[in-house]
Amino acid sequence: MGSVVPIVFLFVLSGSFIKSIKRDHQAKLLIQKTENKLQKAKKENEELESTLEFTQSEQFIEEQLRNKLGLAKEGEIVLVLPDDETLKKLAPTIPEEQEEKPLPNWKKWMNLFL
Repeated sequence: MGSVVPIVFLFVLSGSFIKSIKRDHQAKLLIQKTENKLQKAKKENEELESTLEFTQSEQFIEEQLRNKLGLAKEGEIVLVLPDDETLKKLAPTIPEEQEEKPLPNWKKWMNLFL
């Protein structure tokens, strides 16, 4: 009976040690995941700051004034073209440009031998 108590104590102590190692490993994984999230957030923040800086630049404002509002600098001429479908309707059709479907292979062979 005297030798059983140290063995039981050893099992309890080793079980506690194993749980401690497991908690330590889980904590390290959690720290790693959190660091990864932090790196992603920093990268996203840098991209957003870059975008903000660009949208506040004179170049961006000028592009928006030109593209969205159709404004121009003094002395420039603004040329507004119709959309693609309207251009296609207005463009003349040339008969030679009509696409012809290629002959099927069997007809090509027939023409070759006949």
